[in-house]
Amino acid sequence: MLNQFFTDPISLSVAQALVAVFMAIGMMLIASWAGIHLEKEILIALVRGLVQVVAVGAILLYVFQGPTLIGFAILAGMMLLAAKTAEKRARGLPDAFRVGLYGIGVGAGSIIALMTWAGVIDTKLTVLIPIGSMIIANSMNATSLALDRFQGEVRTHVGHIETALALGAPPKTAIRPYAQAAVRASLIPRIDSLRSLGIVWIPGVMAGMLLGGSHPVHAALYQFVVMAMILAVSGLTSLITTLIIARRIFTPAEQLAIGPGE
Repeated sequence: MLNQFFTDPISLSVAQALVAVFMAIGMMLIASWAGIHLEKEILIALVRGLVQVVAVGAILLYVFQGPTLIGFAILAGMMLLAAKTAEKRARGLPDAFRVGLYGIGVGAGSIIALMTWAGVIDTKLTVLIPIGSMIIANSMNATSLALDRFQGEVRTHVGHIETALALGAPPKTAIRPYAQAAVRASLIPRIDSLRSLGIVWIPGVMAGMLLGGSHPVHAALYQFVVMAMILAVSGLTSLITTLIIARRIFTPAEQLAIGPGE
């Protein structure tokens, strides 16, 4: 219906955004009527989300005209911000920012570099930045989940870990079951997403390619490639992050440096 009143793409997009905002506000009012008061958080999220995404779109309008090196520089900046975000999930763990940066940098960086070298990811900035950002974002999510689960597992099983250490087990042996549980937990959402691909949902890359006129089979295969890359980077990142943090929660005397009540 909106396209009957708006012929300019920008005006149509603004109108569509307003409809989406009104829909979200309607949900907020229903939740408020049910006693769930999230008005402030929802309104702030809507305003911030709209301003941020429009700002990014305006910036990309100029960035896409630059050299390929700009794209890699932007992705590097995204990795720094991703590590900072993941750090919030790991408060209480030693050197969480650096650990997250190592995991995201090595995990996402290696996948992006390998897939670019292989020609899976085009070096055009219109492809490199969006696909690269998706890989980094999922790497960040995997890091956050792994660190959060690892911290929870360790704090819950402090007694078991200290008992194992007292009986002569090396730190890596005492901590291994909880590190494995953290990596496994971080991969479950990615595995479920890949398992339900095309049946329960059609992700954004495929939907965007279809809207752009691409062949449905080509769009489907490329979406599978993206999801497989996301699974790979999630596993690699969470594994690296967990292995590093597992060494840093012990003192030089091989004693556990965190406790259940910290």
